[in-house]
Order: sequence, then structure tokens, then C-alpha cells
Amino acid sequence: MDVKRVEEILESPDKITVTYKGESVWIQSVNEVAQIADVHRVGNSDDEMTVPVNELQEVREP
Repeated sequence: MDVKRVEEILESPDKITVTYKGESVWIQSVNEVAQIADVHRVGNSDDEMTVPVNELQEVREP
């Protein structure tokens, strides 16, 4: 995924499923310059991680 799409997801009122290494995550913020995002696993807001944006995957619903 690219930074522009992460920003669109953050601004969207819709629920958009995003995964990191196969696990669903919520995106909390993105750093455009460093190309990283702060995320946490769905269902565990205490499990925060900083990950490369290009390792996030959007799950497109049919």
C-alpha cells in the first residue's frame, strides 16, 4: 500500500479492512516522510506497532 491510500483510509468514514502480515489492524496515524504507520491489531488496542506502509494490505470486499 502507499502513503496516499493510507491517508485516504484514515479519512474515510467507511470501515476498510487492512492487514499487516495477515492480521487485521487499525491504522492510527501515518508518517508520510518516513513511510511508516502506527497500527494496532483489531481487538487489542494495547498492541501498538510502527510498521512500513508498503507492508500494509487493503482487503477489498466483493
